[in-house]
Amino acid sequence: MIKKIQFSLITLLVFVSCTSPTEKPENSQPENTKQALLIGTFHYHNPGADVAKTKSFDVLSDASQVELEEISEKIKAYHPDQVFVEWPYDEQQELDSLYQLYLEDNYFTNDSLSDFYLKNEIFQLAFRVAKKVGLKSVQAVDYQNTDFPFDSLMTVAAMQNQTDLQQQFTDGIERFTQEFDEKIKSGATLLEMTYYLNTEELRRFSNEFQTQVPLLVGDRNNFVGAYLASEWYRRNVYMWSLAQKATQPDNQRIMLLLGASHIAMIKDFIDQNEEWTAVELNEIMEKRNNP
Repeated sequence: MIKKIQFSLITLLVFVSCTSPTEKPENSQPENTKQALLIGTFHYHNPGADVAKTKSFDVLSDASQVELEEISEKIKAYHPDQVFVEWPYDEQQELDSLYQLYLEDNYFTNDSLSDFYLKNEIFQLAFRVAKKVGLKSVQAVDYQNTDFPFDSLMTVAAMQNQTDLQQQFTDGIERFTQEFDEKIKSGATLLEMTYYLNTEELRRFSNEFQTQVPLLVGDRNNFVGAYLASEWYRRNVYMWSLAQKATQPDNQRIMLLLGASHIAMIKDFIDQNEEWTAVELNEIMEKRNNP
């Protein structure tokens, strides 16, 4: 079955160039908290389902495959107790079947795999990490029963002559697309692309354009923007709820591999929760594999 990729408003939005990963102050982690390794990503198979249409990154290149091995080895040393991915939560059985094939080294033997099943970050990174760590399953946490009426939002803005808001949306999409494409053209590595998507600046702008700017669209009797923002919030808070519910009492470390715009919002949820602390990929990559 070809997996349907649910539309999201804007996977990522940015107005400034961001080249360094989100940094975390030293000694900022409270004691006795659970850790969530946050990896915001672009979709390796690039389905074109988001508003921002970007160039494809060759995740199957030799260089990218070497990087995936290096990244997964570092995460193996971190040893997450569970790995959560952007797959419909109510299709866990299908994900389990695919992961079982992967564990048996039978997954990539199918020469007819579509781009999604061949290239997606779930199969290229999450499965790789989970197998190295020795996990029996990879957990699905995506909630897709939501609605994002972006076209209606833009129509209402046009009808209300809110040209400034229209321009904010179109400029944001165009500038992110150009910036992302230029990074690919320049030969940016997979790790560099991932760091770029997890900067504090990019997360802040993503959240602003998902949940703040839409609120201004329409007159006082039109709530299309508020509805869209609330649906985006709902999808992400449901995903974080699912991840917490699946985290066992003895689990101290989990890994979340989701689209970068999802991670941007979930990072805020974690920051407001005293029982959890966020860990960034660059922290894991910079650690030496010493006991």
